[in-house]
Amino acid sequence: MDTSNIIRKQSIIEGQAEIRVSSDKVFYNPVQEFNRDLSIAVLSVFINDYRKEKAFKKCEKLKKEGIDFEDGHDIPVTILEALSATGLRSIRYAKEVSNVTKIIANDLSEQAVETIKDNIVYNSVDNVIETSHDDACMLMYKHKHHSKRFTAIDLDPYGCPSIFLDSAVQSVQDGGLLLVTATDMAVLAGNSPETCYVKYGGISLKTKCCHEMALRILLQSIEHHANRYSRFIEPILSISADFYIRVFVKIYSGAFHCKKTTSKLSMVYQCVGCDNLTLQPLGAFKPNPTEKNPDQMKSFLPNVPPVGEFCVHCNQRHHLGGPIWSAPIHNVDFVSRVLNHVEENSHKFGTAKRIQGILSMVQEELQDTPLYYILDKLFGRVHLETMPMLRMRSAILNAGYQVSFSHAAKLSIKTNAPAHFIWDIVRTWEKTHPVKASKLESDTTAKYILTQDIKNTVNLTERPDANPSSRRNGALRFQFNPTRYWGPGSRASINVGEKKMSKAVKNQNKKSKKQEKREHSPRSEDDGARKKPYLVAESVD
Repeated sequence: MDTSNIIRKQSIIEGQAEIRVSSDKVFYNPVQEFNRDLSIAVLSVFINDYRKEKAFKKCEKLKKEGIDFEDGHDIPVTILEALSATGLRSIRYAKEVSNVTKIIANDLSEQAVETIKDNIVYNSVDNVIETSHDDACMLMYKHKHHSKRFTAIDLDPYGCPSIFLDSAVQSVQDGGLLLVTATDMAVLAGNSPETCYVKYGGISLKTKCCHEMALRILLQSIEHHANRYSRFIEPILSISADFYIRVFVKIYSGAFHCKKTTSKLSMVYQCVGCDNLTLQPLGAFKPNPTEKNPDQMKSFLPNVPPVGEFCVHCNQRHHLGGPIWSAPIHNVDFVSRVLNHVEENSHKFGTAKRIQGILSMVQEELQDTPLYYILDKLFGRVHLETMPMLRMRSAILNAGYQVSFSHAAKLSIKTNAPAHFIWDIVRTWEKTHPVKASKLESDTTAKYILTQDIKNTVNLTERPDANPSSRRNGALRFQFNPTRYWGPGSRASINVGEKKMSKAVKNQNKKSKKQEKREHSPRSEDDGARKKPYLVAESVD
């Protein structure tokens, strides 16, 4: 019997959906279950809010016309998954998110679309999901008229999402939701600042708080695209997790509000010596009261630069990055309602404990304080033994400042305390935990920092409120890598089963293997002469 043409299908179960895939040409990554679970929770709460908001506006409009309107049952909710792959996300949305009118599952791959169609029928959601075989950007451009816009658009590409943003911000309803994932963290985290500028319109910096900075670079990029069409964003949740970042933003229209964008963006001065970060807003507002409007505000350009030629803390120069989104990246009220939804429906989410842990941390974050320090890196810069986290947080609270963790880093210190006070804490700690003199002699920057006078009173007495509730309650805030071969996966692979890492295993040590093979392979004396012209010609092409 000829078995060469027999197609073996693999079944994958996640949430209430079960999909079947027949080859490794369609992308699926089980590590992204957290991403999909969180998206379902956010959409569930958002759609409820959206329908109430639209129903209220419709009711007000009809009342003026003398027509009664009682509820929002006729408010349509349409979702576009622009890059659907297996269709798993769309199927889960159809089965697990209430009050969805229609979902369009789109993919450029014909094979992926066929897989999506099979899975839709298999899950009995063909009455809700409609498939589309089209370029994602072109599909969104076809829906940019206000009568055709989507309630929510989900962009979860492999790599950078920037090529989809222009069309996406135009094809979301006013007050609609844009869900965007970016996995090119090396670019966003400062390894390639020139590439980051090309893709996102902002220069990334290789700093200790690179994960939050990545979120803020992505947000300013979305805002920049939206402003072109007199639209603006309101971030309601921004998450850094695993190997990617994920933002949830509402899109609104209004040319007047777009003028406030400069006050939400900042350039970032990074000291190359102590890694201190100083933000320079692109714009600001000040009171400009009149008799008719006593609350009127006026925009102005702030004075620059906020730093001198040399850093006041370590006497080194600066790098300049940005612009970044420096306004709040979460809506705490919305996050609280998502957290309540997950707690009430924890049995529906495979990653419920992790969602609860991260959202608990997000609730505790200081909303008006961009970026953060990393505890061990802070003390490591001056070769000191690291201070216990609770003592560090207590010292900040004892001085009357605020402090929180960031969900993006385990040892993060997000605070509104000025940098000179943070270094005073470090210098106070050094008095009882002295650094070796030999290390200071070889590191002039560390010596400069530690020899500065302590200008603030530092109280290192621990206090109970230094330990946040998410930490006291043992919430799952940071988890270990969930699988052995963990990461974004290949561009087109199922990424589960025995053969999921065949490509990675094959490529391990490939350079050394190639060199070893070359050294042991027999070569004649004129081999190099024959190959050289070919290599030259290839490089010219």
